[in-house]
Amino acid sequence: MTTAINKQEQLDEIREIVAEVLELEPEEISETSLFVEEHEADSLRAIEILARLEKKYKVEIPQSELPKMVNLTEVYNILAQHAGWLG
Repeated sequence: MTTAINKQEQLDEIREIVAEVLELEPEEISETSLFVEEHEADSLRAIEILARLEKKYKVEIPQSELPKMVNLTEVYNILAQHAGWLG
């Protein structure tokens, strides 16, 4: 299995979590759509997304990373960094 497949599967899992928290359909969230500006996420929902990711992937992500977690791509990058997916 290649890294591209792993990354896509992980992005899809993250998209599902974000969609559930934001009460949207997963296909409404692109990799670059902005959570706050385009999906009306607030800080409480951002914290909930962070908490769910930490629980699912058993990682600890500092809350100082929250302002950077603006879209799916950035969430993946931050999660990958803290989960050690980047090799």
